[in-house]
Amino acid sequence: MRNRVKIVFSRKGFDSAAGGGASPIVGGRPVSLPIPAGVASRTSYGDLGLGELAGQASRGRHGPGDLCHHDPMFLPDGRCVFGQCGAAQTHLINRGVGVGDVFLFFGLFREEETGEPHHRIFGWLEVERCVTLSGASAETLAPYAALGHPHALAPHGTNDMLWCGPGATAPRASSPLRLTVAGGPPSLWHRPPWLKRGGLSYHDRADRWLRGGRLRAVARGQEFVADIGTRAEPRRWLHSVLAEMRA
Repeated sequence: MRNRVKIVFSRKGFDSAAGGGASPIVGGRPVSLPIPAGVASRTSYGDLGLGELAGQASRGRHGPGDLCHHDPMFLPDGRCVFGQCGAAQTHLINRGVGVGDVFLFFGLFREEETGEPHHRIFGWLEVERCVTLSGASAETLAPYAALGHPHALAPHGTNDMLWCGPGATAPRASSPLRLTVAGGPPSLWHRPPWLKRGGLSYHDRADRWLRGGRLRAVARGQEFVADIGTRAEPRRWLHSVLAEMRA
């Protein structure tokens, strides 16, 4: 991890708009369901062993044979490949996100059909390499296309990029990885003490920063950037979150 670090809270997976419901927690482990495929995919929910879960979460709208946007892609060798483009990618670049920074992937989860929907962190990626896809050679694209990564199969935008590096998913749905306060709603978060107004992109409005260490997260949006620089307290928090997912 480099001296100056940015944390990206990156929203991914099923929700009420994309997919139609919350991703499940199965056997104590959060299982993020990829959103339905848009531009390109050759991976179905069934291919990932998620067909039944996708059917349950979407109330039958999606099932084993439906294609999904398998991204971020967590590989068996402990690496992650994540694609981004459009306004969200522009935001990352404008905020100076790059090699050495850390994505914390979060999404909407619930334990059971009647469980409380909430946001939680389910995976991470420490950026080691950025691959610009626009104009990339066939040789550059080949290993990512071989994985079936959707951003390498067809253009998603003129500024399409792959963010690559060490990464994995959480082995359990532990309380330190939960963002939503007890009782919800999902967008009402318990924020760490180091995270204050002005420290998270898209969250500048004063009425989002509530008493009691709470944050009213924006309803939509994908990439929220916190520039923690060299500060000790947020770096300790980040290390503790990563430790939860590496255990």
